Amino acid sequence: MAVQFTILGSGSTGNCAYLEAGETRLLIDAGFSAKQIRERLAGIGRAPEGLSGILITHEHGDHICGLGTLCAKLEIPIYANRFTREAIEKDFPKTRFQFRTFQTGAEFALGDVGVQTFSVPHDAMDPVGFVLTTAGGTLGFLTDLGHVTKLILERVRRSQVLVLEANHDVKLLQDDTKRPWSTKQRILSRHGHLSNDAAAEVAAELVGTDLRRIYLGHLSRDTNRPELALKAVGNRLKQLGATQIELHSTSHETPSPTLPMTFGGGAVPGETPALPGFA
Repeated sequence: MAVQFTILGSGSTGNCAYLEAGETRLLIDAGFSAKQIRERLAGIGRAPEGLSGILITHEHGDHICGLGTLCAKLEIPIYANRFTREAIEKDFPKTRFQFRTFQTGAEFALGDVGVQTFSVPHDAMDPVGFVLTTAGGTLGFLTDLGHVTKLILERVRRSQVLVLEANHDVKLLQDDTKRPWSTKQRILSRHGHLSNDAAAEVAAELVGTDLRRIYLGHLSRDTNRPELALKAVGNRLKQLGATQIELHSTSHETPSPTLPMTFGGGAVPGETPALPGFA
């Protein structure tokens, strides 16, 4: 079964990724305009009409802003927990979404993809991370979290590919003149965002597992630089001799290259129990 993954864009102003496993085609978040999502999908030869569903981590605008227009005419199933669903419905009162509501912590099968959900600490209604199991390998998805708990590490430990937030460089954030101190405190809090150094420690915790590729995501335009994020995480991995782990930085402006997932070793998605009412 062919499995491929593309980050269509990731940054503090927009986030959206695409996973294809066999006949199952998923977006993870929809934080760009519907036009931008369509154009970026077209760049890899895909279209929203072919989507099997959209997985939503939480309701902040940089993760859902394209949903209203995208789903106004297309009946794309939206997978979200109850509090996130209610927040989306409040933000887009005129759109009738096709929600498939899960309970945080649930596991279910979505076509050829097994989905495991888990809570993450962030200042949203009920934010989640995902572990997505395919025939090509397992993908962990960690964006927008202020710190990493033992539970989170256990959930993503079996991932071969990890999308990991590296939002800011602490010094650049502290020196930033555009943000008031209250905003800086929120970003630096345990329910805010991971710094480059914090992301490096997460990567270090996962050395010795099956991890083979890390995408550094959700970089701030103002208080981070790709080279700083790559240096912080890369140096930490180098200290531990983890030369087998590929590092990639993502961008808000342009999609990352589409890469196959051919690591293998994933569970059979069909063995994951589906929740009532899920297709």
